[in-house]
Amino acid sequence: MNQLDLEGRNAIVTGGAAGIGLAIAGRLAHSGARVALWDRDERALQEASKIISGGAHPVAVDVSDAASVERAFAKTLEHLPKLDILVCSAGITGPNTTVARYPVEDWKQVLDINLTGVFLCNRAVVPHMEKNDYGRIVNIASIAGKEGNPNASAYSASKAGVISLTKSLGKELAKTGIRVNCVTPAAVKTGMFAQMTQAHIDFMLSKIPMGRFGTVEEIAALVAWLCTAECSFSTGGVFDLSGGRAVY
Repeated sequence: MNQLDLEGRNAIVTGGAAGIGLAIAGRLAHSGARVALWDRDERALQEASKIISGGAHPVAVDVSDAASVERAFAKTLEHLPKLDILVCSAGITGPNTTVARYPVEDWKQVLDINLTGVFLCNRAVVPHMEKNDYGRIVNIASIAGKEGNPNASAYSASKAGVISLTKSLGKELAKTGIRVNCVTPAAVKTGMFAQMTQAHIDFMLSKIPMGRFGTVEEIAALVAWLCTAECSFSTGGVFDLSGGRAVY
């Protein structure tokens, strides 16, 4: 594992109690950062915080609720007085069904967590980062946000929104010391697979030229670099981890 320089940096990772978020938090800590884990699963948070090298600060939060995000950020700043890094990894897949049959409440929930949640977390930290004229924000999108997966309209739409939000915020902050980027993985086998049908899993695998799913460690490696000071001329960028699936 390459040693990146995040010594003295403080980070928040949403969805940090499991899967991609936990792997990212671990990689940031390995590179020297102090990490606050944000997640709605309090029990999983406590367990995850013990796994991270040097420990992590667990904060229970509902990223889809503005007041909850503001409280979580205030609580985090009590433990980490200066925030340098935000990684937004919290998300859900929603049901696998056609647009015509997609339940409205499920649509709203996916958009609330996957898109509005990213917006609220980005929005909460930007004023703090502007005061310090430094920050690294990395939002986890998906290749589905570029291509639109059938029977996953809410998930695809939410991730397309994350890509556009990242580009907008990156441009807004381009003349500051804050960099805002996103990554668009193809399917990565995590606990989120339990939310999908086997047919949908097979469809996603069939689209990857490498013939395998990505790993959380591969995502964490790229995200960690995007969180370093060396990532200085990339903002509003979209970085693919697709096993060859991405064509643009």
